[in-house]
Amino acid sequence: MKFYTRLFIVFLFSSTLGQSQNISKQDSLFLKARKLTFIDSKKSIDLYNQSIELSLKVKDTARAVEGLIEVADIHSHHVDYSQAYDNFWRGLLLEDGKETTRVGRIYKGLGWLYSFYERDDEAIKYLNKSLSLNKSMFRKRVILTEVYMLSDYFALTSFYRVRGEYEMAQKYLDSSMAAKNNIMLKSKNYYLEAEAGYLLAMRGDISEGLDRLKDAEEYFYENDGSYLVLIYYMMGDIHKIVKNSKKAEAFYLKSLETSEKYSSHSNYRIKAYKALQELYASTNSYEKAYEYLLKEKSLNDQVFGIKSEKNLPLFDIKDNYRLTKEKLEDQENEQRLKFLEQEEYIWYLKYMFLIAIIVLLAIFSFFFIRNLRQKHRAEKQMIKERQDAEIKRQEEILEMKNKELTSSALRLIEKEEFLTNLNNKLSQQKDSVDVKTISRMVKTIQGNSTSNWKEFEARFTSINQSFYENLKAKHPNLKSADLKICALIRLNFSSKEMAPLLGISVESIHTSRYRLRKKIGLERTDNLTEYINSF
Repeated sequence: MKFYTRLFIVFLFSSTLGQSQNISKQDSLFLKARKLTFIDSKKSIDLYNQSIELSLKVKDTARAVEGLIEVADIHSHHVDYSQAYDNFWRGLLLEDGKETTRVGRIYKGLGWLYSFYERDDEAIKYLNKSLSLNKSMFRKRVILTEVYMLSDYFALTSFYRVRGEYEMAQKYLDSSMAAKNNIMLKSKNYYLEAEAGYLLAMRGDISEGLDRLKDAEEYFYENDGSYLVLIYYMMGDIHKIVKNSKKAEAFYLKSLETSEKYSSHSNYRIKAYKALQELYASTNSYEKAYEYLLKEKSLNDQVFGIKSEKNLPLFDIKDNYRLTKEKLEDQENEQRLKFLEQEEYIWYLKYMFLIAIIVLLAIFSFFFIRNLRQKHRAEKQMIKERQDAEIKRQEEILEMKNKELTSSALRLIEKEEFLTNLNNKLSQQKDSVDVKTISRMVKTIQGNSTSNWKEFEARFTSINQSFYENLKAKHPNLKSADLKICALIRLNFSSKEMAPLLGISVESIHTSRYRLRKKIGLERTDNLTEYINSF
């Protein structure tokens, strides 16, 4: 398996690492190990392991995990998937649930390991976990996550391409291209170009597909010779499709030769053996077909067979991380149980004391709030009773004053009637009395309707202060004569009683009442007295 993440990010760090003036010892070992990856893999693994141990001693977990990922990648290239798997999970254990780009790389590595064993559901699960993690970190603006997202899209492209699901492969290739544009990489990315060329050929555009793969071949020949294993295999597939057996054979053999040279992509050796076996069988070269069938079977058994010493633990991929985590949790639980047993009685007393305080506070609060509410209710009841008593007293006073006013008005009416009668009798006895003199005396005593009304109105207004205000506010069109009628209606005066007080006839009073009803908009069924008393 290729170091997919390194394909996109190594160049971003290599110059900085090389120029650092104060490189630590573990970093120095790390760089030496990286240079020997495709030259002397055993020496490279040894240097990485030294770097990892030093990093753990100085508590540089990040560098240690980086080293474990590199070692896992090398083991994967040499189809030692068990060691690769263990190193990935050891790195994941050191990360301990953190969200880092290193965790994303581990998820991706595990995805590839599952894919080699054709456990596609698990493979897709881990490849997507890597992508989701990097997307999450991208939203949090973690540096370089765009590059890792590009690597994730590329990994999914390759995964679906290997399985012949070309539509899905194209979908993720498009996402890879979009991610590349987002990080403003203007130059061609030949890893993506190679995938694009292969997919074009699979869709029938053989010429364009081969052209792109040839461009990629030139690039990788100069920059990453180990990746030519995939390029030659792809070119062999394309020539096989167009029935060009000789060229297909040549490219499959070149893929095998390159894999041997760089000790990389050993899983593609199995694919190349199988492709050559099918190719020779189709051309009736049965001896060669049988030869490569045996090679395919031998290597396949060596890598994936039950008797494989390297990968027997991975025949049903074990969950070391889960087992290690459970073991650590069991140890922690045992220690915590002992501690809790020692502290149990003390904590029990604390809890009981706390519960007792809470209960007492609850009881105190209940009674305090209840008493406070009762006090408030009593105060509100007392205030209401006082208000009701005051209203009742005011109403009684008002009623009493209105009665006095009514009595005064009635006396005034009686006086007017008496004097009128007296004046009439005197006028009938002209011979025996001086009528003119007595009439002048009666008029002096009697006064006039205007002065009588002013006296009455002054007393009425002093008692019913808000009556006129409310009435005028609702009916501003009422005139003085209308207001007089309303005041007398308020005191329950009849039309006959109103006439002498106002100095007009009873018929005029009826007419005034009729006009008043029209002005205030009452229907024939509405009671005028009840309406006036509502103010």
